[in-house]
Amino acid sequence: MSRAHRLSQIVRVALRYRLDTFVDRDKLPDALAVKLLALPLGILPEPKRPRAERLRLALEALGPIFVKFGQVLSTRRDLLPPDIASELAKLQDQVPPFCKDKAASIIEEALEHPVDQLFAEFSSEPLASASVAQVHAATLHSGEEVVVKVVRPDIEPTIRQDIALLFVLARFIERNFADGKRLRPVEIVEEYQHTILDELDLQREAANTSQLRRNFENSNKLYIPQVFWDYTRRNVLVMERIHGIPVTDIEQLHDQNTDMKMLAERGVKIFFTQVFRDNFFHADMHPGNIFVSREDPQQPQYIGIDCAIIGSLSDHDRYYLARNLLAMFQRDYHQVALLHIECGWVPAKTRPEEFESAIRSAMEPIFEKPLGEISFGQLLIYLFQTARRFDMEVQPSLVLLQKTLLNIEGLGRQLYPELDLWKTAFPYLEQWLKERYSPKGIIERTKKHLPSLLEQLPDLPEALLDNLQQSKQLQAISDQQQRKLDQLQEQLTKQKQKQSKQRSSFAIILVLIAAIIAYPDALEHIRQLPIWSQLLAIAGVWLWLRR
Repeated sequence: MSRAHRLSQIVRVALRYRLDTFVDRDKLPDALAVKLLALPLGILPEPKRPRAERLRLALEALGPIFVKFGQVLSTRRDLLPPDIASELAKLQDQVPPFCKDKAASIIEEALEHPVDQLFAEFSSEPLASASVAQVHAATLHSGEEVVVKVVRPDIEPTIRQDIALLFVLARFIERNFADGKRLRPVEIVEEYQHTILDELDLQREAANTSQLRRNFENSNKLYIPQVFWDYTRRNVLVMERIHGIPVTDIEQLHDQNTDMKMLAERGVKIFFTQVFRDNFFHADMHPGNIFVSREDPQQPQYIGIDCAIIGSLSDHDRYYLARNLLAMFQRDYHQVALLHIECGWVPAKTRPEEFESAIRSAMEPIFEKPLGEISFGQLLIYLFQTARRFDMEVQPSLVLLQKTLLNIEGLGRQLYPELDLWKTAFPYLEQWLKERYSPKGIIERTKKHLPSLLEQLPDLPEALLDNLQQSKQLQAISDQQQRKLDQLQEQLTKQKQKQSKQRSSFAIILVLIAAIIAYPDALEHIRQLPIWSQLLAIAGVWLWLRR
């Protein structure tokens, strides 16, 4: 499909669902082309469905790439109105599967063997079909039940073409609409581009899965399926098949007497363990990727799949995030403001008192609720929205963390409505800070980096000498630049003095001319003077002007 044809298809869907109504016509840019394009829209029938529903249906009509974009967009609650964010969150990756013969040929080409040689059994009917890939059940010759994930054929060119169109639209909105810069459409499309292109590489997903499995090896809280690397390529992934209960199947969880309170609390603990202990968190924890083991309902264990999107934070950000969360729930808004400035999330020029006042105005209404009813994720959203007014640049990793926290919190309260996320999280954060920045924690981290330090030790004297030499060179350059600056300053001073004298001379000449005009008899007296007196007077004036 050509770009022009795809663009016309997008325009038809936009008109069908009246996406033009998302824009206030009175706020349209003054550009004549925009006004002319908007003119015919007035004759279209008024939309009957709510705006958020129309946007969701439009994205579904445009296909899997736009569906995925809507899912990413729904996580940016710091930028979107609540009704649109909530409606877009309903988007599901249930799209028609591609041809089963094509799936088999992709597998055979990637693994260089026929399907019947690779697997003892292979189901040509997919178990599930998503926007980027679909999954088939199979059995290895060694007896293990597996699932085979296959990337959709020729999807990358389609994705890149649609992303290019999204960038064009995003830049147009950013340049021409009053709220364009505030909504940061280009930033959102860039975030989506990274997300969906990463999902095309199943070897990256397999590596993430293996790492997460190692992090929770022998854990009774979270189980991650095994990857079979001999059968895994960039567009094919084979991993252990799991048979858990979908986490949203509340009825089935109750039927097996699952401890719902423990299940909800364990979800929170798993999240904070991934963020603060491992600094490697599953950032796509929507209900479709989470199951519950059937083995021990009184000690329920989660099963996590689809590790394509993984988040991590720098040590710097983790430290300041933990301190910020603790300060927020202690209502120490001054500390929150100082921490944002100290860690560089807002510019250093920000006035702490002004930022503190803005945070207090945003947070106090939330804290009027009982602590158990406060949304941890929404609290972060309000904080980021407030900080944006002070030019905070939110990093993608923080957005992923916010999105994951919202998913975990929403899921936890769906499982156990009385869940007090803060009561569960507070001791963990407090303990992590104590352990990490206690003398013992500092010694442990020093020991970890000690081999590297010892290896660099022999080079230390030479490095110090090099630094001293560089310091001397820098000082010499600085001195040379200072001398040039002094010379320039001297030249400027002389130039100013010269200009001042010229202005004075010009003023005196004007005064002389004015005097001659005002007193014509004076000129007659000068003419009566001896010639040598006139010459001396003229020479004196000339010498004075040269001075």
